[in-house]
Amino acid sequence: MTFAYLGALIVSLAGMALLDRAFTLFFWKSPVRAALVLVVGVTFFACWDLLGIGWGIFRRGETDFMSGIVLAPEFPLEELFFLTFLCYLTVILVFGIEKIVARRAGTSGRRGGAS
Repeated sequence: MTFAYLGALIVSLAGMALLDRAFTLFFWKSPVRAALVLVVGVTFFACWDLLGIGWGIFRRGETDFMSGIVLAPEFPLEELFFLTFLCYLTVILVFGIEKIVARRAGTSGRRGGAS
């Protein structure tokens, strides 16, 4: 029983938070709205997982890298952190791509070049 996978997820979440802070994409743009969106997303996917577990579709994989802590039958602690990372990553990608597209559109407009 180790916390390697959980640690990797926490480090990954910290990396996402650094990107978020550096480019003001999500939490640093609107913290209350961001928290609400993240909670709704994680709750949706946690319910999805619990339904899949209840129907016998999903099972917990057992490895030496996991903590062994389960929040519900077949629902390890790491799954909650993974779902948080997944939702956070998705939002960061959406806002990051939006910012890149807006910057490119603004840059080409300021140069005055014809396309």
